Amino acid sequence: MAKRVAIIDIGSNSVRMVVYEKTSRYAFHLLHEEKSKVRISQDAYKHNGKLQVIPMQRTFDALHDFMQIANSFKTRKILCVATSALRDAPNKQEFIQKVRHKLGLNIKVISGEKEAYFGAIACANLLPKQNNALSIDIGGGSTEFAFIDADNVANTLSLKLGTVRLKELYFDKNDIDGAAAYIDNELQKLPDTSQLATIIGIGGTFRAISNAILKESLYPLNKLHAFEYTAHIFNDYLKRVLKTKDTKELAALFIKSNRFDVIKPGALILQRLMKKIAIDHIITSGVGVREGVYLSDLLRTSKDKFPHNYNTSVRYILDSYVQDKTFSNHIASLSKNLFELTYKYFNIDTRYKPLLTIAAKLYPAGSSVHFYSQNKHTYYIIQSALEYGFTHQDIMLISTLTKYAKNKLPSDTHLQLYAKLLPENVHIIHSLSYILSLSIALLSHRPRNIDFTIEFEKGELKVFSAKKLYLTQNTVEKLECRDQHFRVSFNS
Repeated sequence: MAKRVAIIDIGSNSVRMVVYEKTSRYAFHLLHEEKSKVRISQDAYKHNGKLQVIPMQRTFDALHDFMQIANSFKTRKILCVATSALRDAPNKQEFIQKVRHKLGLNIKVISGEKEAYFGAIACANLLPKQNNALSIDIGGGSTEFAFIDADNVANTLSLKLGTVRLKELYFDKNDIDGAAAYIDNELQKLPDTSQLATIIGIGGTFRAISNAILKESLYPLNKLHAFEYTAHIFNDYLKRVLKTKDTKELAALFIKSNRFDVIKPGALILQRLMKKIAIDHIITSGVGVREGVYLSDLLRTSKDKFPHNYNTSVRYILDSYVQDKTFSNHIASLSKNLFELTYKYFNIDTRYKPLLTIAAKLYPAGSSVHFYSQNKHTYYIIQSALEYGFTHQDIMLISTLTKYAKNKLPSDTHLQLYAKLLPENVHIIHSLSYILSLSIALLSHRPRNIDFTIEFEKGELKVFSAKKLYLTQNTVEKLECRDQHFRVSFNS
């Protein structure tokens, strides 16, 4: 696969482009993103789906500029897909041929089921694993569904439920009851939903609603991907959106102006869906069709799945920011060993071991930005770039451990600010923080290979080495530990 790939998604409402760069076989990151609200489907649904001249020209102009941007990044491959608006348009070939002839861009019109599949494999690979989940992607012309169980995708379905479609056919005529009846009729096509536990929301409408809920709740982490909340909060917010009388009231609910005219149709689709299925848990996806198209190319030899226990975001940070991989591996190995020796003593659940190991492995990342503020930069890198496959609680704990590593235990101010996302038992955070700091301190002399062994018994960690480990002993003595009975002794 080419190192840099551009993905273009022509939707009914917007046309979007992302440029991804590989850093190793399965690791990648976003280089650039562009979006234009061209609304290619404008007035199409009033004319039996036929695309109109002016919207087609807007879309062509946006694609022209997208091609120039892609070329500026020296992309070796451009994948362009089109969804509902072109799928339904009787005159789509007119537009497709013009783009191919004048821009050299091949547009692939994908089926609704394929669109649902792309969105679902993005969620299955790039969100924390979900069991018995339903992905829903509300677009301008259609809504796609898929059933996700861990990394398996099944029962993909596309319904003619789109925000622009409903706006033009019902909302512009103030026929809300007609819109609700139409939605309910389409939703009858969904297969059995009795086993569902979670809804995964994809697409602009869902992200707009989740982003508003995030802001309204004063959520401590500014990250939308993997943002979770309850169905009660979701239903309450949908009800308030549908009751608004003007754009001023929508703005007060943190809806952005570019969504004013289509947010109510989208909210009505979601409200009618929530009446149909019993769901307690909502999770927001920051990824969708574009990422699914990219992953289907990247993972085409592995059945559209990452290798077992592989995380692309961890690998990207290691590729891009960690210069001394040996030191990184030593800290991770030693942290894991220390955890296994002491977790019963500290009374820590074993589910924290992989998070501690990742924090240890990524700890050196910030030194590539600035040595004297390494911890601060590692903290920011993890909060922003540890994007895929982790819950917000995971990200917050991993970043917190690296922020305070080797210096001091996490401050009370920090723990209070992020209390919603950190373990409720502060003892757990202090213990994990100390284990990571101790691992780094024990490697103060930066050996080529770990040149000591450790044992733990009755609250005492014994370090055995043929060397004196003078710097290591000094560093360990300076560490803050809340357990007054825990001791470290050196035997050389």
